[in-house]
Amino acid sequence: MAKRLLPTLNRVLIEKIVPPSMTSAGVLLPEKSNKLNSGKVIAVGPGGRDSQGKTIPVAFKEGDTVLLPDYGGTEIKLDEKEFHLYRDEDILGTLHD
Repeated sequence: MAKRLLPTLNRVLIEKIVPPSMTSAGVLLPEKSNKLNSGKVIAVGPGGRDSQGKTIPVAFKEGDTVLLPDYGGTEIKLDEKEFHLYRDEDILGTLHD
């Protein structure tokens, strides 16, 4: 049975991007050369609330590629896949091509 997690408040569900350890030609890449802690946004919560009760929307949308801190987030396993749950303000920024 497939499960879908919908984050609450200002939380963002991330699937980390694992860089390839080998090129298409079969050359092994050193671990340090391709380390960028990034991930793809899978789902976002509706947003937090301010002191007047108004919703503050999450700064990211599904499909965004984001830069993540080295530590933090909550690890979650759904259907044998690994995801991480971060607060909106813990994510460092978005990555664009």
